[in-house]
Amino acid sequence: MKKSFYSALLSISLLSFTGYSQQTPVPTQTFQELMDLGVVQSRQGNYPLAQNYFTQAIQLQPDNAVAYYSRGVTKSNLKDNRGAINDFDKAIELNPRYSDAYIGRGTSKARQEDHKGALQDYNRGIDLNPVDANAYFSRGYSKSKLENYKGALSDYNKSLDLTPDNALGYAARGVVKQKLEDYKGSLEDFSKAIELSPKRPSSYSGRAYSKMKMGDYKGAIADYGKALEISPEDAESLYFRGYCKSQTEDFAGAQIDFDRALSQDPENAPAYYGRGFAKNKLGRTKEAIDDFNKAIAIGNIEAKKVLYAGPITKQVLDELRSGVSERLKMAEMTAERSEVYYNRGLSKAKTGDTKSAIEDYNKAIALNPTFAEAYFTRGMVKSQIGDQRGAIQDCTNALKLNPKYAEAYYVRGIIRHALGDTDGCNDLSKAGELGYTAAYAVIRDYCN
Repeated sequence: MKKSFYSALLSISLLSFTGYSQQTPVPTQTFQELMDLGVVQSRQGNYPLAQNYFTQAIQLQPDNAVAYYSRGVTKSNLKDNRGAINDFDKAIELNPRYSDAYIGRGTSKARQEDHKGALQDYNRGIDLNPVDANAYFSRGYSKSKLENYKGALSDYNKSLDLTPDNALGYAARGVVKQKLEDYKGSLEDFSKAIELSPKRPSSYSGRAYSKMKMGDYKGAIADYGKALEISPEDAESLYFRGYCKSQTEDFAGAQIDFDRALSQDPENAPAYYGRGFAKNKLGRTKEAIDDFNKAIAIGNIEAKKVLYAGPITKQVLDELRSGVSERLKMAEMTAERSEVYYNRGLSKAKTGDTKSAIEDYNKAIALNPTFAEAYFTRGMVKSQIGDQRGAIQDCTNALKLNPKYAEAYYVRGIIRHALGDTDGCNDLSKAGELGYTAAYAVIRDYCN
C-alpha cells in the first residue's frame, strides 16, 4: 500500500533536523559594504548569498527602503514572489515615491498571474518615473496577458522610443502585432530583433510564424531551420516546420519533423495529428489512424488533468523529503545534545517507536521548557502519526523560542499548505529568507 498523503511528508528524517538552524550571522561589515557585496553577488547570479548580505544590511538599517527593495529583487530572482512582495511593500511604506519598488512589486504580481494588481503598480511607478523603459515594457506584458493588445502595443512603442536598441522589446511587440493580425508589422519587428540579437532562436521562430500566416511557407521553413540550428530540440519549431512542409506537400519531410517533435514532447497531440495527416498522404493509412487515435486520447487525458490535478501529491511530498534528507543528516551528525530524554527520543524515533519517542520529548520539554529543538522534533513525530494540528503548534512553540529556526518555518509551511492554509507560503518564504534555500523550490512550484 502506498504511503498516505502526510506519511510521505513525514518520512523526512526527523533526526536530520536536529541541532541545525541556519541563522543570518551578526553583521561585521558596514551597511554600505554589505549592500555592495549583495549587489556583486546578485550580478553574479548568487541570489541566496546576495539575500543574506541584504538581510544583514537591514539589521543595521531597518528603515532603509533601498535595502528592502534590493532583497525583494533577489527574492524575485529566486521565484519567491510572495516574499519579494513583502519586501517591496516595506520599501514603499518607507518611501512611498520609490518608483522602482512599485515596478518590482508589479513584476512579482505578474509572475503570480495577478496582472490587474501588477497594472496598478506599474501605473504608479510610471507616474513617478515616466521615462522608465522597463516599466512600459512590463506594463505592456501584463496588458498583453489581459488580452489588451492595443494597450500593450502602445506601451511597447513607448518602451522602444526610450530604448530603441532593445531586441527583446521588438520581439515582444512582434508577438502583440501577431495577436492583432498585423503579420507584416510583426515580421518587421522580428527582423529588427534578429538584427540586434542574432542568436535568439525565438526571434527566428516568431518571424517564421508571421511568414507562415502570410502564406510564405518556404520562408517560414527557412526561419524555423535557423531557430533549430540554435536550439535543435525545440519541439514547437519542429512541429510548425513540419506543418509548413505539409503545406508544401513535403510529407516525408513533415513526418521527420513530427517524429522529432514527438521525441521531445510525447504528449503533443497536434504533432500526432500532423504526423497522421502526413502518413495518410503517404498512403500509410493504418499508421495514420493510430496517430489520430493517440491525438484524441491525449486530448482527453489533458482535460482530466485540468479537472483533477491537486496542488500537492504524495509523490511531490516524497520528492521534498528526499531533496532535504542529505543536508539534514549532516546537521544531525554535528549536533551535540546532553539531554538524556531528548537523545533517547531521537533513537526511538529512528526505530519507528513514535509513541515512546513523544513520551521522551515530553519529558525533555518538562525539564527544559526552552528546548526549541525538542518541540520541533516532537512536532515532526506528531505529523508522522497524523496529528498535523499538534505538529503546527509544536513548530510554533519552537519558533517562539527561536524566531530564526528556518527548518521550523519550512516544515510548518509545508504542513499548512497541505492543509489548505495559504499562510504556509509565507512560512516557506521566511525559511528561505533565513537561509533554508530548499524552500524556494517548493515556493516556485506551489506558491505562485
